[in-house]
Amino acid sequence: MSRIRHIRGSRFATAGIAATSATLLAAALTPTADAADRPSRATAIQNATSALVNQAARLGLTSAEDTSVRDVVVDADGSQHVRYDRTYRQLPVLGGDFVVHLAPNGSYRSANRATTRAISLTSVTPELSAPKASDLAVNALRAANLGETLKKVTAKPQLVVDALHGTPKLAWRTEAVAQDSLGNPLARTVLTDARTGAQIDAWDSIETATGDGKSLYSGAVPLETTLSGSTYQLKDPTRGNTYTGDAANKTDLCVLGICISRAPATLFTDADNHWGTGATSDRSSAAVDAQYGTNETWDYYKNVHGRSGIAGDGKGSYNRVHYGSNYNNAFWDDSCFCMTYGDGDGTTFGPLVALDVAGHEMSHGVTSKTAALTYSGESGGLNEATSDIFGTLVEWYANNSSDLGDYLIGEKIVRSGFGKPALRFMDKPSRDGNSADCWSSSVGNLDVHYSSGVANHFAYLLAEGSGAKAINGVSYNSPTCNGSTVTGIGRDKLGKIWYRALTVYMTSSTNYAAARTATLNAAKDLYGAGSTEYNAVAAAWSAVSVG
Repeated sequence: MSRIRHIRGSRFATAGIAATSATLLAAALTPTADAADRPSRATAIQNATSALVNQAARLGLTSAEDTSVRDVVVDADGSQHVRYDRTYRQLPVLGGDFVVHLAPNGSYRSANRATTRAISLTSVTPELSAPKASDLAVNALRAANLGETLKKVTAKPQLVVDALHGTPKLAWRTEAVAQDSLGNPLARTVLTDARTGAQIDAWDSIETATGDGKSLYSGAVPLETTLSGSTYQLKDPTRGNTYTGDAANKTDLCVLGICISRAPATLFTDADNHWGTGATSDRSSAAVDAQYGTNETWDYYKNVHGRSGIAGDGKGSYNRVHYGSNYNNAFWDDSCFCMTYGDGDGTTFGPLVALDVAGHEMSHGVTSKTAALTYSGESGGLNEATSDIFGTLVEWYANNSSDLGDYLIGEKIVRSGFGKPALRFMDKPSRDGNSADCWSSSVGNLDVHYSSGVANHFAYLLAEGSGAKAINGVSYNSPTCNGSTVTGIGRDKLGKIWYRALTVYMTSSTNYAAARTATLNAAKDLYGAGSTEYNAVAAAWSAVSVG
């Protein structure tokens, strides 16, 4: 679940006007500057701070608003992109985020804003009380889990300004959490109008996929470990000290957003530095998969995109395996900066520690540290698709002969009781019985795991093209929604375009139309306007009825 810490920043005294999107990064196609010549993160922030003062009116910043830096991207040519969160009268603004784009010399170029609506509230005193907002959120959590006996139900409301859903308004953002009958976690974020009590939106706030060590799924794999005395620890000093621990089939106990106790993450240790047997009877086998998945995901982002760690700060996360009782899920949680894996029930799912699941869930962490796509509506579908896309690319990157790259999501973890060979199918998402192949005005009403189908379909078409083909022994037959024929440009270019769009252009409110614009801007930066790649992006979006 994503939590953004809002820190008081610079104040501004000019009225807001809508920003227009200008052509970016004309210099991106010029020769790369030496790394030593590129602006540092601190310099980029300093340049952006000056831009905020000079461009306050254009960015809609007023004296009632503060900002804090969320992320910084510095291109090879020195161009800078600084992403901000916003508060209004010290209240977090949902949809207040924006990205400032600067030239290599630090001068302002343009900005992407999650909303261009002016924020002006007559009062920040709610008419609906916090306890009432909590009650409404708990009711929404129960309604989303009908038939389930909920235990240890709590709710924590936070007063915010909602700029995601039309005219900015005062709202309660309430995190309602509980445990199911097996002790597994349930959580829902509920956004409530602080004046009328009407529900504005709600979404699940645990981002999930229902979906030498000897691993369960990837065969024998290399592992970097730490020797402590005469004992080896499953902790990787080469990747930010990322480690894997045993949750002992326990669960977290969290009240009002504060975790009183967490399932343990008891560090796995070994005497001879040979881990696991490849069988579920050895608890360290699942740990091998989790650590390996973390390693490959780290390496993918580092070696392909230049991102050091999930947060881009070089720090590692950690894994918990054997969480809960027959828990049919895996999730990334920002509050612990950790990955958690259930063992599955053995009938529907096996242990959920497969490589593409690890890449999927950890990519939720990357999204939360960059665009922070709201986990609801079309932006929620894009959030899930981002994890499917990068989880798939991590699998291809690993080039593991026991788990060959494919465009199937979670194919290793499903069991006969699931009834399908994978969780999701990127070439034709509707094969799962629920996902959308093509965009329509109702796509945003689907569960985010199903509305993601439009972007997954786009990604497959952009990488591989339309029509029937076999890749790594898997048969695909990807249709187009407009009857066109699409020629793919390859997985590497798909990944580079999507990553740049996510980290530079997308914001919390990005929908499918805006995602088309973001990826076209990314393709233009990387390959040039009118290039084969730029035209392929446009064609692939049109092929799924976007644009």
